[in-house]
Amino acid sequence: MNQPLETPILYNFRRCPYAMRARLALHVAGIKVEVREIMLRSKPDHMLEISPKGTVPVLWLGDRVIDESRDIMEWALAQNDPDDWCNMPHQGEDWIKQIEGPFKSALDKYKYATRYENVDATKERDRARDILMHAETLLCHSKWLFGDLPCLADMATITFVRQYANVDRDWFDAQPWANLRAWLDQFLASDRFAAIMLKYPLWQPSNPILHFP
Repeated sequence: MNQPLETPILYNFRRCPYAMRARLALHVAGIKVEVREIMLRSKPDHMLEISPKGTVPVLWLGDRVIDESRDIMEWALAQNDPDDWCNMPHQGEDWIKQIEGPFKSALDKYKYATRYENVDATKERDRARDILMHAETLLCHSKWLFGDLPCLADMATITFVRQYANVDRDWFDAQPWANLRAWLDQFLASDRFAAIMLKYPLWQPSNPILHFP
């Protein structure tokens, strides 16, 4: 039987919004991991052995594999939640489901329209925009979605909003959502965002071990 690792191993792809939110939770929880940066077109055999679905992030604990980003967030915050991210209203869970479901579906069809048949990228962009307008309303009253401090509802979704904004930042900035833009920009300017976006060389078995955070 496999034993727990002293330092968990994270298979990671820096720009993936799912991997980014996993790193956010590991960072705030202060959990050190061995980071193995991969290329999605060339996945390590060990990663595929422990997680055959082949998507990142994958967190290997030695005696357990966690290969869904939301599950990694929840595991990390169960170890340590110093900023009280898990203290959010029930509406926060509803917001996360909206972003993980209908919003992400529209985002993928907007950003990667050529991968789909009979998809109108503009309609998908606007479908996602309509979902984000709810956040604009929430952010009229506070810096973060449900108060003056971020919670899981913010940190489990903001990396996907970043991805959406980056498809066409000029268009995004021209939309009537000044509060949403400020919400995203304060995150992008934060030390935490800088910390999770450090670049790592591609992992090779012969490489020195690298840690995050």
